[in-house]
Amino acid sequence: MKVLTIHEQILLLAIWRLKDNAYGVRIRQSVAEETDMVYTYGTLYSSLEQLVKKGYVSKTIGEATAERGGRRKIYYNVSKEGMTALKEAKELQNTLWNGIPDMIFSEEK
Repeated sequence: MKVLTIHEQILLLAIWRLKDNAYGVRIRQSVAEETDMVYTYGTLYSSLEQLVKKGYVSKTIGEATAERGGRRKIYYNVSKEGMTALKEAKELQNTLWNGIPDMIFSEEK
């Protein structure tokens, strides 16, 4: 089992949620909305490329559009391997937290 970092989980889940609309700007917005974490574009695209290299994400290049000055959007999609990694990450989290009561967070020490 390969363990995903929390950063990888956040990006993979954002891509999965966005479905066919998962491109850089939207991924960044989604992450910010869900986590209050704002990634620089350099960090975001570097991380996305790492996910592509690991086989967790595939990317496709969209059509050029006039509103983007003829530039193309790069769309991302979670691969089968990425979904397997997310499933394993969730199972690991569940195992780690199994038997730990929620009240541990309300106890004062």
